[in-house]
Amino acid sequence: MSLFRLDASILPASSASRSLADLVEAEWTAAHPDSTVTRRDLTLDPVPSTAWADAVTGGFVEPADRTDAQNAARDLATTFADELIGADALLFAVPLYNYGVSQHFKTWFDLAYTDPRIDPTGTALNGKPATLVTVLGGNYAPGTPKEGWDHSTGWLRRVLADVWGLDLRVVQRPFTLVGVNPAMDAFADAAQELKQAAEESARTYGREIAAKRGTAA
Repeated sequence: MSLFRLDASILPASSASRSLADLVEAEWTAAHPDSTVTRRDLTLDPVPSTAWADAVTGGFVEPADRTDAQNAARDLATTFADELIGADALLFAVPLYNYGVSQHFKTWFDLAYTDPRIDPTGTALNGKPATLVTVLGGNYAPGTPKEGWDHSTGWLRRVLADVWGLDLRVVQRPFTLVGVNPAMDAFADAAQELKQAAEESARTYGREIAAKRGTAA
């Protein structure tokens, strides 16, 4: 049994998304104590910003005519796809940044998506159990002043569940800046309730993906 875990927080030491992902992973490990956990940290090991273009353009020429950069990018895309396909379950920890998706995750996704095994016409990831953990500094739920400003979670659901076909669960924790930004102190009680709910969801979904035991290809 194997779990693939990806982290995209730029603040590893104080990351709320990593803390929630730790809860998911703990449930997986409790169910499969001898399992392997493959980790990819996009902050400690960022994807080169030119890799996606190199992989795409490398696909338009014969292998013998590719540049070193194109070969390296396509090899990296293959590695990313191998990590996803080879795992029995997947865990993504991706915060909201500046109202949009993390640039680290977007760069990783774009490059992984160049591998033909995980394109939408024949994805090898279809049905694989997965949990997405995402955190938001504020609260963008219906009825809040900034309703609709979260342009990350919907996109993440789209590409992971609809494009890649993952059997996806989503843990979301809003108000992570409460206690950090004094202007948000009035929301302390609500933030604590949302934190506890997210932690319970993380544990529940960790147990669920451990029980699903998707088959590695």
